[in-house]
Amino acid sequence: MESSKVYVEKEANSFSFLDGVKDCIPTLLGYISIGLAMGVVGVSSGLSIAAVFFMSLLVYAGSAQFIICAMIAAGSPTGAIVLTTFIVNLRHLLLSSALAPKFTQYSLLKNIGIGSLVTDESFGVAITKIAKNIPITDRWMNGLNITAYTVWIISCTVGAYAGKWFPDPEIFGLDYALTAMFIALLILQLQTVQASKLRHYLFLIIVMVVLMVLLSAVMSSSLAVIVATIITATVGVVTNNDK
Repeated sequence: MESSKVYVEKEANSFSFLDGVKDCIPTLLGYISIGLAMGVVGVSSGLSIAAVFFMSLLVYAGSAQFIICAMIAAGSPTGAIVLTTFIVNLRHLLLSSALAPKFTQYSLLKNIGIGSLVTDESFGVAITKIAKNIPITDRWMNGLNITAYTVWIISCTVGAYAGKWFPDPEIFGLDYALTAMFIALLILQLQTVQASKLRHYLFLIIVMVVLMVLLSAVMSSSLAVIVATIITATVGVVTNNDK
């Protein structure tokens, strides 16, 4: 009994801040490439290097930052930019809610810090660990989040500095790096799924795709992602045959 307790404690302690840093490394290519492109786009939209730095520091969301730059270049009002950014980032509420059950033993302040730095990529890494029934800790999550956050800010700032040498980042395929990384994370996660559950997961993917196509025709794609995710999650719970 005692040895089992020691083993559990040893296992929990093994997921340190450094382990989170190491697990973040495979995703850094995406942060760096998209961050560089973000810096280039920001400067070409009329923002200063300092503005790109502070936007990366405070907004910390690639898709939202690209939209902000496009709306600034189009001369959109501040209220419209703030509202659009809020809607685009609303999906992070779902991401944090999905991870929350794994951090109930920590303080509210600590969980706010963890949730504030969760991104699509760090969520993908964390949910893959959870799918493999690997326990994750606050130290591991902080290592993952802070590494990604730091690299993102540096990449955006460097991209802003180098903007004059990369007038069209799409020529280098940098705009596809984020999509490619999501595909890799999905494949890694599906590899951990039991064969008996794979058909159910594929069914839910089809439901999500169909809902996205239908909902995108009547609302913005950012809002459609949230609505489709909620409906698909509900369908998944109802159709799950696990006891």
